Amino acid sequence: MRKNLLLLLILAVCLYPCFTFCEDNAISYRKAAEQGDAEAQKSLGTCYLNGWGVATDQAEAVKWYRKAAEQQYEKAQFNLGTCYQNGWGVAVDKAEAVKWYRKAAEKGFVNAQNNLGACYLNG
Repeated sequence: MRKNLLLLLILAVCLYPCFTFCEDNAISYRKAAEQGDAEAQKSLGTCYLNGWGVATDQAEAVKWYRKAAEQQYEKAQFNLGTCYQNGWGVAVDKAEAVKWYRKAAEKGFVNAQNNLGACYLNG
């Protein structure tokens, strides 16, 4: 019992800096995102999607991805496509996923080109 408690305490002490680092990043991203920085908007969306420094909120992730994607930021377009493909924060919508993958793929984003190809392959 003592061994488990000690292990839990060590784990908590080791992970605490990671949590505060994530919180600090989320705060920094939010400040820049609210000023229209597309990369920060995409990063804040990723924080919300994964619960890094903020509570997990897929709908909030989509909101920030969309803001960045509408500024033509290809990584956000790819992430937004992934959300539509998987139903993360939005209803599954394959046509919308293809739309966003295509936008990112046309900018040369390899991951989007791959996913777009897979969409065509799988219908």
